[in-house]
Amino acid sequence: MKNVNIAILGLGNIGTGVYKALAMNGAHIASTTGLDITVAKIFEKDTDRDRGIDVAPSLFTQDEGDIFGDPAIDIVVELIGGVDFATSLMFKAVAAGKHVVTANKAALAANFEQLTGTAEGAGVMLRYEASVGGGIPIIGPLTTSLLANRYEELMGILNGTTNYILTKMTQEGRPYGEVLQEAQAKGFAEADPSGDVEGEDLANKLSILMSLVFGKRVLPSDIPTTGITGITMDDIRDAEKADCVIKLVASAFRQGDGAECFIQPVLLNKGHPLASVNDEYNALYIKGNAVDDLMFYGKGAGPLPTASAVLGDVIEIGRAIG
Repeated sequence: MKNVNIAILGLGNIGTGVYKALAMNGAHIASTTGLDITVAKIFEKDTDRDRGIDVAPSLFTQDEGDIFGDPAIDIVVELIGGVDFATSLMFKAVAAGKHVVTANKAALAANFEQLTGTAEGAGVMLRYEASVGGGIPIIGPLTTSLLANRYEELMGILNGTTNYILTKMTQEGRPYGEVLQEAQAKGFAEADPSGDVEGEDLANKLSILMSLVFGKRVLPSDIPTTGITGITMDDIRDAEKADCVIKLVASAFRQGDGAECFIQPVLLNKGHPLASVNDEYNALYIKGNAVDDLMFYGKGAGPLPTASAVLGDVIEIGRAIG
């Protein structure tokens, strides 16, 4: 049995999900992979909040040195969110020789080349499966088993909040504002939902995908983006008359030696593979010149689905290290 010690940076919803998933499936992971994964430290200021998990007080620290200066910690799992502080912590982890796993799409999209290049230069692994599509395995296949392809096109429904809102508007005939309030009450939308409904979250994800699929660095702010706040019930009814549905879609396609991309609500014929992706579910449709059409589908967000992807990265690194 190989011991793998991890430190979790941030015990919010996703961090709590990782802790729960490891407690739930740690024995199974050990029996199937030979890895005994242990949470050695948790970097978190709020140590008193009830998260529905039992965490030993000795695991908590607010001192970065307890993590980056501890040679026993193999992997740093960054789940703090945000851009600048989270990025600085990932750089410090890499400088300390720690492997890094993150679900932080915003930090990756803003600093993709710097983070991946610094990790490679330091001889450590940086994994980020959970940054796009939550629990859906997208990054791994695109960067391993599908590398024999020249990618031609991708289309993704990769934001659960907006997809939930558009689904309810379409299926139940309820206006945008009413459904948004319901999504907030159910935890699918933030108190300030602008990052989702205006397309910012989706732009971060598409930026990461553009780097991987087309080798083209595009900042989120440079992606033409239109959100769903302008969609009315008249638009929904007009789509229905045309045997279509409206979905907020991230699209990219090869254009000569380069690639073009955009994010906007689009009319999808009901026969299109993405048209039946409803509620908080996500999907990515991709076309390769060898494999042809593929679609990845599943829960694109949520603590436990995202934790599944995070721990998958931890297991991959654990198997690779000596």
